[in-house]
Amino acid sequence: MTRKASYICLTILIAACCGAALAQTQAKAKPKAQYQVSNLASLGGTSSGGNSINDQSWVAGYSRLLNRNRHATLWRNSLLTDFGTLGGPNSSVTWNVKNTAGIIVGISQTATTPEPNGENWSSVAFYSTPNNVGYINLGFVWENGAMRGLLPFPGGNNGFATGANNLGQVVGWAENGVHDPTCCCQSDPGHQVLQFRPAVWTLGPPDQIHDLPLIAGDTSGAATAINDNGQIVGISGICDQAVGRHTAKHAVLWENGKVTDLGTFPAAWWNTPTAINQHGDVVGFAGDPAFVEGEILHAFIWTKDNGIKDLKPLRGRVPQHIDSEAYGVNEAGQVVGVSCDADLVDCRAVIWDHGVYPTDLNDLKGGASAFLASAKDINNKGEITGRAVDPSTGALIAYLAVPVQ
Repeated sequence: MTRKASYICLTILIAACCGAALAQTQAKAKPKAQYQVSNLASLGGTSSGGNSINDQSWVAGYSRLLNRNRHATLWRNSLLTDFGTLGGPNSSVTWNVKNTAGIIVGISQTATTPEPNGENWSSVAFYSTPNNVGYINLGFVWENGAMRGLLPFPGGNNGFATGANNLGQVVGWAENGVHDPTCCCQSDPGHQVLQFRPAVWTLGPPDQIHDLPLIAGDTSGAATAINDNGQIVGISGICDQAVGRHTAKHAVLWENGKVTDLGTFPAAWWNTPTAINQHGDVVGFAGDPAFVEGEILHAFIWTKDNGIKDLKPLRGRVPQHIDSEAYGVNEAGQVVGVSCDADLVDCRAVIWDHGVYPTDLNDLKGGASAFLASAKDINNKGEITGRAVDPSTGALIAYLAVPVQ
């Protein structure tokens, strides 16, 4: 999704210096885990990012080539695998896949025909210019060393794959053939034309697609994550931009073929679950009615027992942080994401470790020189991946942070 910002800069670890009397009456605080941070190899360009890490420590994401095109990338034991594309210039793994059965999913441009409706589709924000528009995009599956495309609904052209469980199910969204008048900005170049629906592909051969129900009155939506219990999370709303916003009027959970609204959010836009663990805990971000649509977001966690709870941005920052976004959660309930100031310039990778306030991962990285700008996923070992900034060159780097305490 398009938002201002490359994430950059640093906060202070909470430390206490207590008097002897106070120390006798208060229990010691649990020490914060420290991380050994390593930079992951690139395909030669100046931008890479880790967006997914599973329990085998496979990191998946993207890396830019020298010609600025991006390719979906897998790092195993720090060794880089270039997935290539479905024929077009770009591909990427954009969400936290979590699968441990050797399956990775993402998006790729194809080279069959130009996009017939002139749509930018929702993948435009995940590629680099100048080749980020003009192509049909499909969700892809990578397994056994090969990539294949996932077909959209009949009549549609584009698709997007976000997650896969260990039962051979892939989720995402895909177009159908309905020309939807709720699609935004009909006069704008690249605007969305066709309706799109939350999709589940059951992997074959042959791969089979079916859609998921929406909240009554909604026309479009997307599935963003799935667990091994078949619980799926995503969004439901109008067609709008195909990247979220008013398509994310409702944050939803699908279970046993039924759709459930996760609750009432303050704004009617950008209410987006990003991850779900095996317990059914959901994290994501939501819009803020006090700001222009999409400018400021707030992280949340939803549980069946407690409903929605805000996850706050960093405290004590100058400039003040007011934006927070949660992207990954593990079985222990550790949540990772990003915290930003109002201009989305000072942004930092953070972890919410069983609390509503986060810790800046830059305060836990030991002697690593790279600045950790975002945290996109965390596995059950507590290993984290995301995007860092090389302070000497300004290049964006995929990283792996491994807890050492």
